[in-house]
Parts: sequence; C-alpha cells; structure tokens
Amino acid sequence: MELREFAERVLFATTLEEKLLRPADVTDDRPGPAFETPAAPGRPAELQFKATGEARDSFPGTKNLEQESERGKLLHFFANHELLATELMALVLLRFPEAPAAFRKGVYQTLKDEQEHTQLYLHRMKQCGVHFGELPVSGYFWRSVSVMENPMDYVSSLCLTFEQANLDFARHFAQGFATVGDAATAKLLDKIYHDEIGHVAYGLKWFRRWKNPSESDWEAFCRQLKFPLSPQRAKGMTLNVEGRRAAGLDPEFIAQLDVFSQSKGRTPNVFVFNPFAEARIAHGKSFNPTKHQTQLARDLANLPQFLCRQDDIVLVNEKPSVEFLSGIKQAGFALPEFVELENRDSLAERKLGRLRPWAWGPDSVESLEPIFANLTGEQRTVSGSFNPDIAQLYSKAWSAALLNKILVGRAALPRSQNREAAPQGRPTDDDWLCTTHEVGGAVNSLAKALAAIATIRQRGHHKIVIKESLGLAGSNAMRLFEPAVLETHRRWITNAVANGGQLVVEPWLERELDFSVQLEMSDEGLKLCGYTGLINDARGQFQANVALPGHQKKIPINLLALFPEPPDIAQRLHALYADIFAVLEVELRRVHFLGPVGIDAFAYRAADGKVRLKPIVEINPRYTMGRVTVELMKHVAPGSRGEFRLVGLKRVLAEGFENFAVYARSLSERFPIRLKGEPSPRISDGLLCLNDPASTQVCLAVFHASHAAGDFVSLADLMASSSSQRA
Repeated sequence: MELREFAERVLFATTLEEKLLRPADVTDDRPGPAFETPAAPGRPAELQFKATGEARDSFPGTKNLEQESERGKLLHFFANHELLATELMALVLLRFPEAPAAFRKGVYQTLKDEQEHTQLYLHRMKQCGVHFGELPVSGYFWRSVSVMENPMDYVSSLCLTFEQANLDFARHFAQGFATVGDAATAKLLDKIYHDEIGHVAYGLKWFRRWKNPSESDWEAFCRQLKFPLSPQRAKGMTLNVEGRRAAGLDPEFIAQLDVFSQSKGRTPNVFVFNPFAEARIAHGKSFNPTKHQTQLARDLANLPQFLCRQDDIVLVNEKPSVEFLSGIKQAGFALPEFVELENRDSLAERKLGRLRPWAWGPDSVESLEPIFANLTGEQRTVSGSFNPDIAQLYSKAWSAALLNKILVGRAALPRSQNREAAPQGRPTDDDWLCTTHEVGGAVNSLAKALAAIATIRQRGHHKIVIKESLGLAGSNAMRLFEPAVLETHRRWITNAVANGGQLVVEPWLERELDFSVQLEMSDEGLKLCGYTGLINDARGQFQANVALPGHQKKIPINLLALFPEPPDIAQRLHALYADIFAVLEVELRRVHFLGPVGIDAFAYRAADGKVRLKPIVEINPRYTMGRVTVELMKHVAPGSRGEFRLVGLKRVLAEGFENFAVYARSLSERFPIRLKGEPSPRISDGLLCLNDPASTQVCLAVFHASHAAGDFVSLADLMASSSSQRA
C-alpha cells in the first residue's frame, strides 16, 4: 500500500477499525500533491468534536482513581489524545509530500505507535466499563496543530509540545494508577512514556536540523510556536527532567521550560511596576527620576509577580533570570508570565482581563493604553482606569481632610455620661485618639504656610513638618525644629507652592509605632486584606513591613500593647477602622476607583506622656510594600511571622559584603527556606530574595519568615548580629 493511501484512510475513515488498521507493507513512491487541511478528520458520529466554546468537561485527574469508572473516564481522555495524534500525523504525510523521505518514514513509524497506543487505551477502557464515545471529546489538539504551514510547525507543536507534555502526564498518572493498585494501567502508561521519549527525540532531531543555527533550541522553539500555543503546553503538573534528558533536550531548554508560564485558558490580568505615578501627577512630563530612582525601579520591576496569579502577566524591562525564577518556584511560588515592555505589542492578539499597574497615573495610562482594546473586563477605557478625580486621592491634603472629617464626626456624636467633652473637643473616652489639632491642613501660599505654622506653635507644638501634598514617599518634606522660620525655609515653601502646588503643614509627632492597613476596592465594596507593622527611617522613607500571625483581621498586638487604657482598646480600634472604611468606600465609589488601597498610620507619644493614635497619616490609592507583604504571607505556614525589607547597597557594603550576590548567598546560608504542610507546603522559616541579586544594582528586596517563639527579631538586627560576629 502507498503511504499516501494509508494516510488518507487514517485521516478520513469514519470507523475506528479502518483508522487503526496497520498494513504489513507500505511504500512511499507516489506522495502525490499536497492536501488542503480539512475542517476536521473523519470520525464516527459519537467521536465528533464538541463545538468550540461548549462547556469543558472537568479533567478526571487522580483524585478518585480508586473508582473503576473514574479510571475509565481518564483513559477516555487519553484515548482521544492518541487518536488525534494518529490523525494529525496522517495529515502531515498528506500536507507535506515534498518533505525528506527519512522524515516521512519517521512520521509513519510514529503514527503506527499512536495507533497501538489508542488500541491499548480502548482495551483497558472497555475493561473499566467505559465505551469510547460515550463522553464528549475535544478537538483542541486538532485546532492547534492542523494549522501547520510546514514540517517545522509540526515537530514544534506536536512532537515538542504535546508529546513532550506527555512525558510528564504519562509518568504522573502511571504513579497514580500504581498507587491505587491498578498495575495493568500503570504498566500501559509506562510503555507509552518510553515511546514518547523516542517521539520527542525524533521531533528534536528534525527541529535542530531545520532551525536557525544562530538560535538556541529554546529561542527557536518559542519563536516557532504560534499563539495560543506556547511552551506552557509542553509540560504537565511536575516537570520530568529525567525523561527530557533521555529525549536529548539540553539543560538550558529544560531550565527555561521549568520557569516558563503562560495562561492555558484563563484570561490573564496585566501587572506593571510604575512607582513614579504620584510624581507624574504632581509634575507632569517635566518629572525626571534621578539615576538612582530609575535604577531602583528597574531593580524592583518584578515585584508584581508576588501580587498576581500564575496565569497573569507582568510587564518588565528585562525578564528575570532562569536561576532566580527557579529559586522562587522552589520556595513554593507559582510563576506568572513575563513580557518585556518593548514587546507588549505581542499581547495585541490576546484577550486580557484587568490592568493592574502599581499605581494608576498618567504614566501607566501611556504605557498600557496600547492594549486597552484587548480588555474583557470593566476597565476598557482610559477613563475607567484613571481620571482627575482619582488623581486627588494621591494628595496628602485629601487624606488629612478625610481624617478631619472623621474626627469631627466622632466629636459631634451625642454625648452620654461617659462621653463628656475634653478641653480640645474630644470625648473623654477617645483620649487614646488624636484631635483635629494634630492633623495637618492644606496651604497654597507662603503667607498661609506661615500662618499655619504660627497657629500650630501657639497650641504648644514647636516642632513642625511641612510636606508637599504630592510627591514620592519620604521625599519632598521639610522639618521646622528651629524657633525661627529661616530664609531657606521660606524659599523652599515658595518654590513648593509655585504653579498651584499645595503643602500640608502639621505638628511633628513623636512616633512610637508605625503600621499600615491594606485594602482592596472592588465592585462589591472595600475589603480588608490585612494589617502590617511599618518601619521607616528618620526621613520617613520605607524600610520594612512586618506581618504577625492573624494579620489578616487583627490589629497588631504590639500596637495594642501601647494602650493600657481603655481595656477594650482592640474593639475600639476595630470599630474606628470600620467607620473609616465606610467613609473611604463612599469616596472611592464617588470617583469610580477600583483596586488596591493602603492606609499609613502611627501611634505617637503626646506632650502629656500618653500614647495616642493617628489612624490616617496618608492614604495610598495603589499597591504598597505592605500589600506585597500581605500577599507574601499567603505562602507562609500558620503561626509564622514575616518581614519584607528593602536593603540598599550602602547597607550591604557597610556589613562587609562586596555586592548583592555575595550578601544574598550569606543570607540564604544563614536562613535557608524550610517548607511545611501538605498538600501545598508553605514557608515556615527562612529568607527569600525577591529580586535577582545577580543583577540588582541599588536595592534588594528580601522576605524573612520565622516560626520561632518569643519576640520578633527584625532582619536588620539579625544581620547586624551576624556582622559583629564576623568582625
């Protein structure tokens, strides 16, 4: 029989018997002209593909394999996949008659293996009481591979994608069947597994012969696959490195595949780290970050990977290294898909969910606007993501006004026997709470600033801080600790209010403890995500966040310890923040804001020696390092505490390390990651670098988890101790 006649019969026959017949002798003397690809292969009625878009049947998996009927359903899935491979190989023989004879011979030999695999599955399935065709069958393989334009497409999409994935699936399910005592099916899958090693090796041989020799196997593979296929389809639940090595895949290819991620169906959200949104709102396009700020943003560009799900996309200037991502994966984190910003046009043909920049501002609109047309969610226009009303949320003056509104509202509540007015207009049972006198006010001129300073000092607060209403965290602020306002202070104020700028003038309060509240605003309302301790330096710049067990709902216990009175302070704080959340939600709905929100707050020691609370210092309508900490804690074992910290180059050098890479090695050796719990282990103890130390220039992000009992010791103290020991 001619190979062409055999391939036609396999492809177009409408009975399984004809499709699975294997002639004794086949020649390839008359390949004939190239065939056009049919819409679908010939099949019996019960094996016709279900319609595109029809509800997918849940994959049986290994959960109920002890039930014979469930084993039969799983074998039904596998049988359809083997039959599809048989039909696609027949199509290759008909589509590419001019392909090398040795290639066509190899396809024919592999096709016969697929026929045998199908028959083996049919026989075992029948023993489990399942008839082939009694369940719906998918045509996904056919739709993905049949569009091939040349033999290189075939070896890339079938041999190196779907058959490579079967190196994982066959091994995984063979173990599953063996576990439930089904030795017959386990043996069947083991045979198929070893056959698949040969099939992948065959495809790899021709792939390497045809690819651009200047490209690595991985580069050529990624370039050759056409969306919606991606390397994500070339692997299963657990990467079988041994099988891939046996098939001849090189270590770089295997390592790259291990950390590659792309959605296999779920519409992905898109994340990007843009820390200068507030500065762009304040100064427009005239804002230019310093060299240090620019490098800081590059160093931390991958941080959104800890905010998103596995199927989501993170836009970066440069993809993280394989070595770094491998370490993150080993620590139990799922990896998102990384797309370089210069290649974001590649997303134009894909459906996208929501856009989730670090902060919505003019810069994120400019960066993401090219893909707005691809959105399927609620943010399909620029106005749905950012508008002038949302811009006001970034203002420190707006935050101060909101706190004043809340405090005035509490003071105006009907007085009861235990709510007599204190001299400053605060109910006596709110003695633990700040007053409106300790909240800043907005000014827009030198004269108004000087008047505000005088008023604050008349109330007994001689130390004052003046902040630009919009600006980068920890920057654009000035302290007035001297009795007189100097000429340099006046010039600073004058420059700051030029061109319509605003300042917030407020008393300097002696902080005892900073903390943050992390929230998420959605269509359903404002949701509490968690509380974290907040560590800033003397200039107010962020250093670290700390999360304790129960942080998702509980006020930090070290904050409560500062208030010996009243005894029900925890309940009062929760009630206060419930009121704040209600007021804030109304404001967020008014400007159509959706997304992350952080509230910075602190406890301070007043002049009378009492500790009081300033429940809102500023509101950040964006992601914050506190929110990153809350998301990281989802990967921490119950009972453990976590600290997220930014470590600068000066600190690393001061501790005697020559660079971030050496510093990171020291940390990982001293604090190795330990996982506990089943079936999804989480971090009990250890330290993880959250950006790549090998490429970091100015700032390393680290996360330290500890299950030790007793007082929490910060990473800074631990490393200081380590440095002194080395000295």
